[in-house]
Amino acid sequence: MADFSRVEKNLKTRGYTVTVCETKEEAAAYLNGAIDGVSVAFGGSRTLKDMGLYDMLKAHNKVIWHWEDGPGALPEAMQTDVYVSSVNAMAETGESVNIDGNGNRVSATLFGHKKVYLVVGANKLTETLEDAVWRARNVAGPIRAQQMGKKTPCALKADRCYDCRSPERICRGMVVLMGPMMNAETEVILVHEELGC
Repeated sequence: MADFSRVEKNLKTRGYTVTVCETKEEAAAYLNGAIDGVSVAFGGSRTLKDMGLYDMLKAHNKVIWHWEDGPGALPEAMQTDVYVSSVNAMAETGESVNIDGNGNRVSATLFGHKKVYLVVGANKLTETLEDAVWRARNVAGPIRAQQMGKKTPCALKADRCYDCRSPERICRGMVVLMGPMMNAETEVILVHEELGC
């Protein structure tokens, strides 16, 4: 089990704002209160879908999400004030790892938004950066490929990365955030329950 106090301390040392929530409902309520009257985009994230955050925020923000609005919304999503995403893995030492197929999610956490929120469930936490990279490649990636119905070797069993050359491969770029980028405030929402894959 991850040491939440260690994660929180290390994230703050790296320059992140950190909020800790017990449940996904508490995390959703917090974000619903913190994000108001702005333009918001979501990264592809099972975590955010499971939280029901899209409908909550859409009531009082302009929200763009290609899972709801179609892939044509991706360019507009890069222009919003706020970006909300999850991560594939986060080390207790404070680094986060994301793997992406289109690049929209990883690039949006790096540049272009005034504020970025990263929602991280307990299942995403690992002891080291090496463990986080392993989890992103061998746990999150295969499960997501299977959920998407991809015809990749990893999706057959959702057991590990095969470093395939399939045209349907969803793992095409990996970003490690060692701290918040200089151009955007980044807040990590740590949730004491499993969220996403």
